[in-house]
Amino acid sequence: MLSHERVWAAIDALAERYSLSASGLAKRAGLDSTAFNKSKRASADGRPRWPSTESLAKIIEATNSSLEEFLGLIEQRPKNDSLPSQGSTVPLIGFAQAGAGGFFDDAGFPAGHGWDMVDVPARTSTSSYALQVQGDSMLPLYRDGDVLIVEPGAVVRKGDRVVVKTRSGEVMAKVLARKTANAIELVSLNPEHPNRNLAMDEVDWLARIVWASQ
Repeated sequence: MLSHERVWAAIDALAERYSLSASGLAKRAGLDSTAFNKSKRASADGRPRWPSTESLAKIIEATNSSLEEFLGLIEQRPKNDSLPSQGSTVPLIGFAQAGAGGFFDDAGFPAGHGWDMVDVPARTSTSSYALQVQGDSMLPLYRDGDVLIVEPGAVVRKGDRVVVKTRSGEVMAKVLARKTANAIELVSLNPEHPNRNLAMDEVDWLARIVWASQ
């Protein structure tokens, strides 16, 4: 049923699916950061206030999702068979393994079998997998032992958190500042670590972080 409560709940669910707060989702979509605040969901006299179709279109575009996915959230059903409604089990890989040769194919998907598996509450696709943070290079955002769910096939945009593996075997979690056909610019999550500029021929693969166990 299309109700005021379910539409706003779907916006919250879409934000959570892409590791964002309602405010973060609004900002990513180019809207005022308070656009989806609880206080904006009813008028001063208590009447329900609905989000505009323009704002809905913007958040769907900003998350690279679809109208079908959003309607699925309204109806509390999964987008498709690859997105279970009650979480998922995905392969768990350590950053040290991710940096070693032979564990991934050219597209950044885990190769082979026998991985440890981990249950995650986030909705994931069949190509998602988990990377376990090791060390303190990603503080203060990600701590040692945190689990990041990455989606190799997802479209990445400026401002997305991503995991990048270089051809030399270095694996890092950064914020994508810019991506061209020839190079990427990455902003470090930890101010004590430098930002990086990499030519595309130095990049083995790049995957978007879609969820973190924080």
